[in-house]
Order: sequence, then C-alpha cells, then structure tokens
Amino acid sequence: MQQQATPATLKGRFTTARIVRRRDLSHDLWRIWLKPAEPFPFKAGQYCTIGTGGIERPYSIASPPSEPEIELFIEHIPVPVGQLTPLLYKLQVGDEVTLRPRAKGLFVFNEAYTNHVMVATVTGVAPYIAILRSQLASPRPRDRFFVLEGASYRDEFGYDVELREMAAANPGRVVFVPSVSRPQDPRNASWKGVTGRINTLVEGYLKEFGLAPAGTCVYLCGHPLMIEDVKHRLEGTGYHIEEERFWKEE
Repeated sequence: MQQQATPATLKGRFTTARIVRRRDLSHDLWRIWLKPAEPFPFKAGQYCTIGTGGIERPYSIASPPSEPEIELFIEHIPVPVGQLTPLLYKLQVGDEVTLRPRAKGLFVFNEAYTNHVMVATVTGVAPYIAILRSQLASPRPRDRFFVLEGASYRDEFGYDVELREMAAANPGRVVFVPSVSRPQDPRNASWKGVTGRINTLVEGYLKEFGLAPAGTCVYLCGHPLMIEDVKHRLEGTGYHIEEERFWKEE
C-alpha cells in the first residue's frame, strides 16, 4: 500500500495535519493524534493516508468520526525495510504531516450481523477501536463484539486497558481476549493470560462463545499470514469474513 512521490507531485493532492498528542507504548509502538487543517469526514473502520519527506502510507483510524482528532496506532519499522515510519517516529507534538483529503476503505461495521468477531494482530486492532467507540454509543444493543488480539509481547497491546474497560462496562456485549505467542520470553514474565498465536484460537472461541455462522461476521486485520490462516481454517464453515490488509512497509 506504500507509495512514494516527490514534493512537486504531492502539491495539490494533500492537505496537512498537525500532531497534537503523542503516546509512546514501547520502543517501536506509539499512538499519535492529528488535527487536520481541513474537515476530514470518514466512517469508523476506514483509513487515512499520511506522509512526510515525500513518502506516504495508509493507516487505519482508531478514533470514530465523532472525535475531533484522528488517532493512529503505528509500529516503527527500521530501515532498510521501513521507509516512512522511521521518519514519523522522529516527529513530535507540533510537527505536521501531509494528509490525503479523503478517507478510504470498506472495512467498516457490517450491519447485517449481530455477532462481530474482531481478530487482530498488534496495530491491526485500530479499526476495531473506532468501530467499538462508535457502536457502543449507538442504539443497537443487540450487537455483540468479541475482540481477539494476538501479539508477541504483552506491551504490544496498545488498547488493552480501554478494551478491558469496555468489556467491564458492557458485560455480555463486549468480550476481549488478548493472547501472547511468546509466553516464555522475559518481556512476558508476569503474563497470566491466554497464550498462542491468535489465528490458532479463533475456531475454539467461536465454539466457546456459541456463535453460529448465520449471525456472525468475522473481521480480520493485521499480519497477512494470520489473515490467510484464519480464512483457511474457516473455509466452508459459512462464516462471513471481512478483511483489511495493512502490514509492514516493503
């Protein structure tokens, strides 16, 4: 999804957005909040395309349209693989990025279903946060949300506190299951929760939660290998699948 362009070719195709807040979560994960220079309408679950230094990339928006700022959850991919994130990582509050004037993406809330199973790896949780913040304020109390998030380390769950609070405030309506895939690593020394790659756990939780295919939508966002594996495991089962493929820069 990454594109490159010169400053000359970027002229007229972008507006700007200013970084108004930043929160570092680990050595390579951080959240930023952007204030667009112009109105920026979007739907919960869509993505925006930002850039700096003539390089641009799409990022799923973690904030719902009702919030005044665009919230992003970003992973720093070092050079030579990463081209944009090393530049973004250096930016601080007050700095500006380019912003394409329109949000895009079809990875949004599917109103045809009442059970929403949201499977993510690390930063892939971002669109689910936007959808949850939006839908929990909506008049559809029959909808249920099951967030299954996988990470290598416990400090990679960028929204675990918020998701646990959502689950506590909405018992029976929101369920959050985080899982670490490297439980023996020192970074996970105090981890007492679920372990294993999240793609290997989806089928079991569908059964445990009693979610029939007819009323269930399975959303997949994150590592492409996770997405492909879950799709393979659910092939022929009747579950409806929505997917979003954002991953590391190439």
